[in-house]
Amino acid sequence: EVQLVESGGGSVQAGGSLRLSCTTSGFTFDDSDMGWYRQAPGNECELVSTINSDGSTYYADSVKGRFTISQDNAKNTAYLQMNSLKPEDTAVYYCATDLPPVPLRDATYGGGSWCGYWGQGTQVTVSS
Repeated sequence: EVQLVESGGGSVQAGGSLRLSCTTSGFTFDDSDMGWYRQAPGNECELVSTINSDGSTYYADSVKGRFTISQDNAKNTAYLQMNSLKPEDTAVYYCATDLPPVPLRDATYGGGSWCGYWGQGTQVTVSS
């Protein structure tokens, strides 16, 4: 059974940092692409960052230069280091992998989204 469990969220002031973790099991982590989505109240699910099995990365423009995605293959864990946090980063953050049916690069489809498909997410709240 595929399992992804997010942790590390919390409440911080603007300018602060948090590191999210995604502990996984049930699939070959080394061969999989990993990513993070987020969803703020009233907003659509959006793709924040991805890391491919070859180490290449993608960042949404809104987080580029502030967030860093990484993974530890020995621990089957992906991370999202978030620095210089802004109030607009407030959202529930969800870890994801590219196993079917999730395409990873697309956060939404038809009338739904992939936020929460794999795990329950972790809340990040940034106050001004």
